[in-house]
Amino acid sequence: MSIWNKTSVSKADVEQLQKRYGVDALTASIMTRRGLTNGNDILYFIEDDLRFQNSPFLFSSMEDAVDRILSAQEEKEKVLIFGDRDVDGVSATTVLFDCLSSMGIDVSYRLPIGDDAYGLSMVAVDDFAKENGNLIITVDCGISNTQEISHAGELGIDVIVLDHHNPPSNLPAPAIIVDPKLQDSGYPFADISGCAVVYKVVNAIRFSKSEWYKQELALLNITEDSTKGKTDYVIECIKLRNLIPTGRITETIHEAPIDIFDTKLFSYLKGQAILVWDEGNIKNLLKDIFGSKAEFNIMDMRPKIASIMPSTAALPLSHLMNISKIAKYGNHPPTEMGAFYNILVSYINETIRKAHPQDAAQEEQDLQLVALAALADIMPMKNENRLFVKQALSSINKARIRPGLMELMSVVNMLGKKVTSTDLSWTIVSNLNAAGRLGHPELAAELFLQKDPALREQTALKIVELNNERKQLSQDALAYSAIQAESSLSAYSHKLCLVIDERINRGVCGILAGRLMSKYDIPTIVVTFVEDNAVGSMRSCRGVKATEFLDKFGSFFINHGGHNAAAGFSFERDKLKEFESLVKKYSDDIQLEASKSDIIDIDAEIPHTYLTPNLLDLTDKFEPFGEANKPLLFMTKKIKILEGHCLGKGEKTHLKLLVDGGAYKWPALFWNEGERLNRDFCVGDYVDLLFHVERNVFNGAEIPQIILSDIKKSL
Repeated sequence: MSIWNKTSVSKADVEQLQKRYGVDALTASIMTRRGLTNGNDILYFIEDDLRFQNSPFLFSSMEDAVDRILSAQEEKEKVLIFGDRDVDGVSATTVLFDCLSSMGIDVSYRLPIGDDAYGLSMVAVDDFAKENGNLIITVDCGISNTQEISHAGELGIDVIVLDHHNPPSNLPAPAIIVDPKLQDSGYPFADISGCAVVYKVVNAIRFSKSEWYKQELALLNITEDSTKGKTDYVIECIKLRNLIPTGRITETIHEAPIDIFDTKLFSYLKGQAILVWDEGNIKNLLKDIFGSKAEFNIMDMRPKIASIMPSTAALPLSHLMNISKIAKYGNHPPTEMGAFYNILVSYINETIRKAHPQDAAQEEQDLQLVALAALADIMPMKNENRLFVKQALSSINKARIRPGLMELMSVVNMLGKKVTSTDLSWTIVSNLNAAGRLGHPELAAELFLQKDPALREQTALKIVELNNERKQLSQDALAYSAIQAESSLSAYSHKLCLVIDERINRGVCGILAGRLMSKYDIPTIVVTFVEDNAVGSMRSCRGVKATEFLDKFGSFFINHGGHNAAAGFSFERDKLKEFESLVKKYSDDIQLEASKSDIIDIDAEIPHTYLTPNLLDLTDKFEPFGEANKPLLFMTKKIKILEGHCLGKGEKTHLKLLVDGGAYKWPALFWNEGERLNRDFCVGDYVDLLFHVERNVFNGAEIPQIILSDIKKSL
């Protein structure tokens, strides 16, 4: 019996969010109930501007990666992109290939096909060496390929690793590594996809075309403080490189004039290009503080910025500070220096976009692949992942769909309707993933890189055929595993589910592991065999980190790696008994967190007067939905069932109801619960509902409908 849980929220907290961020009471209460009270978190739910994303140069190794790629361009070197077979890997390969080929680089790509193992292989390295290759860039893989990368180094081939998987204790060398999960990556958000890592590198390459690349700048501002009956001068300086703050000093001058050599400013600013807002004012203040002998090489950014943003022309920093969107979401009071820095970054990025409009157009296409990768790899829908998916959905719904994606959406009948993150996940991602799962990731890459629309359409049709085949293989695997999965529960003290069956296609191991994990609510491992090797997938939950569990096996695996929730591995077939013994040994140490499967958290209780299609506008505010941001779940009480019948192909397993919302009658679907009609409730009964709302598009008409999660007869 499920427990319906609606967490109480503080009225004061709700009102504070309403006042500070301008949201309505219902939105504020849902945010509070979901723990969205920090300004930085709320920013990504309210805003959709890409200027709120993290700078690529926050990666400590980004400059090294960009410089090595620029060197390959200058020296006319041969470059190989090696990607993974899934949606993230193919998307990452596509984005990087588009970028490097547009730079005139001699670039090719390679993906694991057929029964190839995950990650960079010795064969791939040797084949590239025979072609006199110079640089390998791994995308969505590579962080675990220590031996292969070492071998590449011995052959004189440089390697750049662009990955997002959990790093091993021994990092591959020699290599330039860009991975947000490295302890010293410098990047503030670890949970981006492999394609997003590539997108960051591509953005950094685009930035390198500007005069600002590697420029070391100093921002200077002075404010007067007369609160204590005399005037103090507060001087602030920020040093920047690639627009990233690298240093900061603040000095307060109590007695002026003063010799500049008696302050920290002289040594700090020596030889720097100094940028200011309102040169006349700053020069007068500097003269008041240091006298007329001190000279500063300053550049007034105000007129330059006003040429792009005319509304700022007459505004002092004190005013810009108070209207800054970024400052609005900060956890500290806004400052003039903060306003200056933010508007400078916006100005420079805008000038770069205007100077290179082709890059801006390509970025829009790139983001559609970044969004697919985020959804496919189940990245949390928070922080900048939300911006990526929002931007992608916006361009898709404005019919600015990138080549390849357009043809696939046409084949699966997704054109002409409002597309959501759920649509992309369930339809587009599942089809694209099928190509890789069945050993043909090159089809997905061809779909996005092929120039001929007719060939793209043919490829899209092949991918859909593969997905239909994948569905059947998944059903077969579920049937093969049923008895073994059930019996393994007691063998592993209900801490782990293990299935080993040669009949399971390796391409659906991960799908089967995910389904069994969901069914039993425990970590699950599925193993099958490819020739002399066993290959397996692990899906995990309840606080058990998949990669940490597999790390316990030491050197047993040929290779292994992944994320906290999903990982893969391989080992020699003749070591199967040893594998089972090790699984038994390490499963004894598993500590499962409490199960939450019986508790259903409710976002809001909806009175009948609010039960209108306007609820769709509310759900739109919380889109995109996905990992760490589930679709809004509403509750309404004492609503009458007007009609009810069962439906489905063959056996009538689903339930369709019509419920009375007062001013609006709602069609409601309850998947796989047809048997409950006339058993738990009947037409004419008053019931309490848990539900999501969504748009059902039929023959071009958009009809709001309810998707039920649970029903109880009203008390």
